[in-house]
Amino acid sequence: MRVIAVSGGKGGVGKTLVAINLAVALSKRKHKTILFDADLQLANLDIALNLEPEFNLQHVVFGERSLAEILTPGPAGIRVVTGGSAVNGLMNAGPKRMATFIGQFEELEAECDYLIFDTGAGLDQKVMTFLNLAQETILVTTPDPTSVTDAYATAKVLWKKKPDAHVSILVNQVQSADEAQKVHRTLGLICQQYLQKKPGFLGGIRADLKAMESIRKRTPVVLGDPNCAASEDFDALAVLLASTARTVAA
Repeated sequence: MRVIAVSGGKGGVGKTLVAINLAVALSKRKHKTILFDADLQLANLDIALNLEPEFNLQHVVFGERSLAEILTPGPAGIRVVTGGSAVNGLMNAGPKRMATFIGQFEELEAECDYLIFDTGAGLDQKVMTFLNLAQETILVTTPDPTSVTDAYATAKVLWKKKPDAHVSILVNQVQSADEAQKVHRTLGLICQQYLQKKPGFLGGIRADLKAMESIRKRTPVVLGDPNCAASEDFDALAVLLASTARTVAA
């Protein structure tokens, strides 16, 4: 089971859009994929995917259901762990209650190729819990200078807390592949100079009105408009990740 965290330095960079469409694009390629709403402050995958789950993460944290029992069927065969209305209970959950579901991830391994965390923005302790569980982190940024600065700050804190973290940059809302490469070069040079680290590069997702419309429609753009620019880029991202599979055990 390959565990990937999709994170970002700030809100509004399209982190959830990336997590959803990456999960669906992987599932379309016959990879068994679970999408996990790890944003405990603003859990919203159920809304974004138009799901009405009977159970959510709160039931696991409070010992009422197992993690496997709350998996909700989603589009294109993905399965989803939702936070739903459990935000307050989850935000106040202590280490022991958090550990109740963390210890259950092994049970998912036999039936899952990819486990994708859609984390909250920033790096508070609960976000770090999921980043520590992940084998790799996709750090989503946009070309906006403030977003790039926040991405650097996030990478800095992550590497400080987890020196061996595998971090890759994905640049959302770009006009071209060249623009994505330019953003990565800028971030890479800063990280190399000040942190002696170099993030990987996963390309860019082109700015696309179809992707914005898909949010309102609550349908992944790779399904609703599979031939648009953003969908092509999400498909390319799924192919790239699958072709560079890491062998670290979950």
